[in-house]
Amino acid sequence: MSFEYDEVCWFSEGLACVELDGKWGFIDKNGNEIVSCKYDEVRRFSEGLASVKLNGKWGFIDRKGIEVVSYKYNEVGIVGWFSEGLACVKLNSKWGFIDKYGNEIIPFKYDKVDNFSEGLASVKLNGEWGFIDKYGNEVIPFKYDDVGWFSEGLASVKLNGKWGFIDKYGNAVVQCIYDRVDVFFEGLAGIKHNGKCGFIDKNGNEVVPCKYDDVYNFVDGLGQVQDAGKYGLINKNGNIVIPFKYDFVTHFSEGLARVQLDGKWGFIDKNDIKVISLKYDFACSFYEGLACVKHENKWGFIDRNGNEVVSCKYDAAGMNTDGRFHEGLVSVKHEGKWGFIDRNDIVLKIFR
Repeated sequence: MSFEYDEVCWFSEGLACVELDGKWGFIDKNGNEIVSCKYDEVRRFSEGLASVKLNGKWGFIDRKGIEVVSYKYNEVGIVGWFSEGLACVKLNSKWGFIDKYGNEIIPFKYDKVDNFSEGLASVKLNGEWGFIDKYGNEVIPFKYDDVGWFSEGLASVKLNGKWGFIDKYGNAVVQCIYDRVDVFFEGLAGIKHNGKCGFIDKNGNEVVPCKYDDVYNFVDGLGQVQDAGKYGLINKNGNIVIPFKYDFVTHFSEGLARVQLDGKWGFIDKNDIKVISLKYDFACSFYEGLACVKHENKWGFIDRNGNEVVSCKYDAAGMNTDGRFHEGLVSVKHEGKWGFIDRNDIVLKIFR
C-alpha cells in the first residue's frame, strides 16, 4: 500500500498535488512523482499550468515541472490558477495580470483583483471596485464598495451598504437595495431584504417572496431554503417540493438528495421517499454513481442502492473534494497518511 503523504489534493489535468515532510509536489495517475516534493506551497493545474511557491516567491510550472513563469511574485490569486488565459499575481504591493508566458498583460497597479469571468475581472483601485477587460480597459467605473463576479451576464455590486446587479455595460439592472445577494444560477439569484430571504429574476422581479430565513442557489429547477430552523426544497414558482422537516437538505445529484435529521444522514428521492436510510454520521452528494459516507467514525463509499462499494474503513476521504472521485481517483487517509484509491478500492502505488 502507498499511504505516505501528509496531505493531498485532488487530481486535475492528470496530476495531483501532494505534501511530504512539509514540501509539495505532484504525482500522476500511475503513481509516478512527476514533480518532486520541493515547493513550499502549490495550487492545482489549470489550463496546463500550476502556481508554485519556492523560497518565498510564486511562479508557474508546466506538467513536466519545468519553470514557465519565474519565481518572483509575492502572491497569486485566491484560487491561484489561470482563468480565461490570464492569472492574477501580486508584485511588491500591487496586483496585475500575466499570460502563460509570464508577460505582463495588465499593469501592476491594483489594490485587489479577482480572476476573469465571462471576459471581465473585478479590480480595486483607491478603495473602490470596478471591472476591466482583458486589455486592461476600464469597462465599468471604480465606484463600488464591493463586487462579485459575472454569472449569466450579471454581477453583484455593493453601493452605499446595499447590494444589486449590473450588466456588462455597467447598467444597473437590479437596484442596490438588498442586504445580501447571491450569484445568478438558472436565471434566479437569492436575496436578503429586511431580514428575510427570497429570489429575484434578472429583471429584479421578486419571483419567490422574501419570507424565508435563508436561501441557496437553484439547481435543476429546485432551490434550497430554510424556514423556522428546518430545510426544504422549492421550485421556481415557490411551491414546496420537499417539506421543511429536515435539519439539512441539499440539492439533488444523480436523482438523490442527502438529508440530515436528528444528527444522522441519508438520501431521499424527489418524492421525499427515503432511498438510503438515515444512519450515517455524514454523507456527501452522489457523483459518478458513488457517494462518500462516514459511519462509526470511518469513511467509505456507497452506490445509489446503498451498497457499500468501498467499505467504511478509512480515517478520512476526499480531502478538499467534497468526497468526490476526480479523474477516476479519490484521496483517502489511512493510519495518519494520505493516498489514492480507484472505484474498486485499489490503492495507487507510488513510484519515486
